[in-house]
Amino acid sequence: MSQSTKIRVLIVDDHAIVRKGLATIINRDPEMIAIAQAEDGQQAIEVFREYQPDVTLMDLRMPKMGGVEAIMAICAEFKQARIALLTTYDGDEDIYRGLKAGAQGYLLKDSKLGELLNAIRAIHNGQKYIPPEVGAKLLQRISNPELSERELEVLRLMAQGMGNQEIGIALIIGESTVKSHVNRILSKLGVSDRTQAVITAVKRGIVNL
Repeated sequence: MSQSTKIRVLIVDDHAIVRKGLATIINRDPEMIAIAQAEDGQQAIEVFREYQPDVTLMDLRMPKMGGVEAIMAICAEFKQARIALLTTYDGDEDIYRGLKAGAQGYLLKDSKLGELLNAIRAIHNGQKYIPPEVGAKLLQRISNPELSERELEVLRLMAQGMGNQEIGIALIIGESTVKSHVNRILSKLGVSDRTQAVITAVKRGIVNL
């Protein structure tokens, strides 16, 4: 197969060893070629513009700009962009945000090599690639009540260890208003106290510590 007819893949990850490993796996497949690499979301946008790859493998959490933000920027500029998130994170909020941003696939880094290559082929052919366990978490996320922007702000400050009074000062709202937000957060997350709320939020990818 000539180089021009191979599936051209862009690899975006902040770890050089991961990028090199993925490039080696992709280049071993006679139908694919790793044409470029980027180490953060900002660089991914620039490299995408230059190479306009057939498929992009995008890490989720990177310095400067994360994968979700990079996907949104790329898809806004290139409507036909085909992107798969390849990450170690499997929180339902991560999956939801990634696919909502425009990714066509979501793979975990512990996936088998064959699954990775099949995902690249499927996405190149215009199909979505969502493994069953990822699909189950996505379904769970869709069925969960959504936190408002203000509730997310309160939750992030809770995760930093702030009490109601400190949160009220930080957000310029009354302490009773903070309490109301906290109660709604607990209810929506299905937990009974602040500690469980933070643990659940981190596990699901709603907040990052």
